[in-house]
Amino acid sequence: MKSPFPGMDPYLEHPNIWKKVHLQLIIEIQMFLAPRLHPNYYIDVEELTYLTLNPSSNGYTAEENLVGIPDGLILPAYDYQSSVGYIPQVATKQKVATKPAIVQLPTVDEVKHRYLTIRRYASKRIVTMIEILSPVNKINTDGRQRYTKKRNKIIASCTNLVEIDLLRAGKPLPMHTNLESDYRILISRAWQRPTAELYMFSVREMIPDFPIPVDEDETEPILELNNILHDLYFVIGYGYRLRYHKPPVPNLNKKDRVWAETLIEEYF
Repeated sequence: MKSPFPGMDPYLEHPNIWKKVHLQLIIEIQMFLAPRLHPNYYIDVEELTYLTLNPSSNGYTAEENLVGIPDGLILPAYDYQSSVGYIPQVATKQKVATKPAIVQLPTVDEVKHRYLTIRRYASKRIVTMIEILSPVNKINTDGRQRYTKKRNKIIASCTNLVEIDLLRAGKPLPMHTNLESDYRILISRAWQRPTAELYMFSVREMIPDFPIPVDEDETEPILELNNILHDLYFVIGYGYRLRYHKPPVPNLNKKDRVWAETLIEEYF
């Protein structure tokens, strides 16, 4: 079963669905690009794992995230009885609360941040990084801060950056433009900075093909992301799992919602 949408299917953006699509898309992009990068380059899936407090469960902000405190800062229990000059205190009769208060502790999420790197065979040098944005690094406060810091380091380096944003939710990552679109693909070549290329498209349009930069003056393979995503949709069978009788998450604007409802009605 094929997707009724010409490009990005907004029903894939649901956080529970996108988590799976994100990983599958990374692998499919690797499979597509690998033979087109040989013999000078190879492409790998990289993974960064970290812990973050879940603000939605406790009201904490990213600045209050205490995860990652070194073990050396956790002090051992003090042995009062073995210390010199220890004097036991005589208990006094005081009324104390017999019922404890019920409190909520912050929950900790383990985040796996996956992305692609293109390296030269000979030197193992990272030439290009390909990032596909997820709710964690676009919407979550702590995750966005972490990713933005990493992004800034890439932009300040000699490494190319390809940033694929197929999520309508959340604010776009920082760039100097007033142009708006549902989805964005950023191509930042190291030798052209601060200038970069931005592909913008709506839910009504196909995802454009775009080049993957490598070293300057070398042939750039073209990534056919629309075909890759639609093939993935077909093979996995997302059409049998998505709830097209309900609005997507996040919902579309009024005009696009009417257009999508008509499209789905005609398709099914």
